[in-house]
Amino acid sequence: MTTQSMKGLGEITNPAAGYQLLLRLRIANRPGMLGKIATSLGEAGANIMDIDIAEAGQDNMIRDFRVMCDDTEHAHRVLASIDNLPGVEVLHASDRTFQLHRRGKIEVHNKVHIRTNAELAHVYTPGVGRVSMAIHDNPDAVWSLTIKPNTIAVVTDGTAVLGLGDIGPLAAMPVMEGKSMLFKSFADIDAWPICLDTKDPEEIIKIVKAIAPTFGGILLEDISAPRCFEIEERLRAEVPIPVFHDDQHGTAVVVLASLINSLKIVQKRPEDLKIVLLGVGASGVACSKIMMNFGVKNIIGFDRQGAIYQGRDNLNFAKEWFAEHTNPEGFDGTVDEALQGADMFLGLSGPRLIQPDWVRTMASDAIVFALANPEPEVLPDLIQGSARVIATGRSDYPNQVNNVLCFPGLFRGALNAGAVNITEEMKIVAARAIAEVIPDQQLTEDYILPSVFNPDVVANVSHAVEQEAIRSGNVRPRGSRVFV
Repeated sequence: MTTQSMKGLGEITNPAAGYQLLLRLRIANRPGMLGKIATSLGEAGANIMDIDIAEAGQDNMIRDFRVMCDDTEHAHRVLASIDNLPGVEVLHASDRTFQLHRRGKIEVHNKVHIRTNAELAHVYTPGVGRVSMAIHDNPDAVWSLTIKPNTIAVVTDGTAVLGLGDIGPLAAMPVMEGKSMLFKSFADIDAWPICLDTKDPEEIIKIVKAIAPTFGGILLEDISAPRCFEIEERLRAEVPIPVFHDDQHGTAVVVLASLINSLKIVQKRPEDLKIVLLGVGASGVACSKIMMNFGVKNIIGFDRQGAIYQGRDNLNFAKEWFAEHTNPEGFDGTVDEALQGADMFLGLSGPRLIQPDWVRTMASDAIVFALANPEPEVLPDLIQGSARVIATGRSDYPNQVNNVLCFPGLFRGALNAGAVNITEEMKIVAARAIAEVIPDQQLTEDYILPSVFNPDVVANVSHAVEQEAIRSGNVRPRGSRVFV
């Protein structure tokens, strides 16, 4: 097996995504060759998805195969099974996921043509000068004469990427490109990744403020806690466009939507719930805030040091706030003790931290949101019958809590309204809008959230957010008209 044959094969971190191996083979054009290859692939445990002819000749055929493998190691074994077959030459082998990322996943397209000198004169010099001066004389015209009203900056420092941690700005780029793709695909918003080579909160704030004139909104992404709290709070106060940390508030909105529909099934009220939260980081604090704004009164949170309560040592400023506003009885025991009689578990931590036996001690009709990725705090299979409603962050189980349900529609509504920030009320109406996509009569334990591909999600969320922004007066003032 040659190094060239394996070029492009990489590691995967989430088996649920599926490992597709793409093969291009030059095959001797004689009877039985395709059957031999298929047999070898099958004996190696590969699942053949597609076979296409790329080129046909008298002596050889070039065929493309798409096969499913378990992981990188399995892909190497599959390739070895055919690499030495007589009459077969491996021309190319690659991981399809890597192929989709080649040279990036997004690009810029012109909206108008430049085919003649006349067209060039309109979009660039000399015509563009008049447009620039119109904005100079009336800065509000930037919202109608530039890309600003439909453009989001996706900003990260790469310190808290997915389940990968502090991998830096370069390695964070594919994730931010993906986020930009989601904005475009789901809400027709143009977004661009801004990956910063600094971990200094002051420098990040300064840079974002400096680039803000270009954008209609700022999405902060994968910035570690507790720095993310200060960065978002300062930027919300210091730039006149919406700033939204998706790891905090996107998660919180979808968790609340999940809770709203779960409560319809279990017939409980938010003010009566006892909720146990494992993981009091950025998303844990935000989820707690939005649930409390919804009416929840009793949340007991745990971090690596145990229960969080007033007076406990080793609390940062975010956890100090959390201690002051949660755990009303000052519980200081263990997670398994807290789960006894609890109505809901919310996990935003790590894999296999909750024992199935603990879930069996929860209240009747318990709700379990085990959202650690790629492996949840407890696998749904192990608690079937112990919890009434179960959600995870994975796509291979029912009820995936996915931020894509929130941020495209939320920003679409904010941009449509000309909102200057995103308020708590806008988040709550977004959560209600997501929940209401599913009619009450269609709700089941395995169907509390709509699909991210349901077009009603973005439509519902954007409309609700736009109306709330206008109702509350949370919109920029309209300046004098410009002839456009």
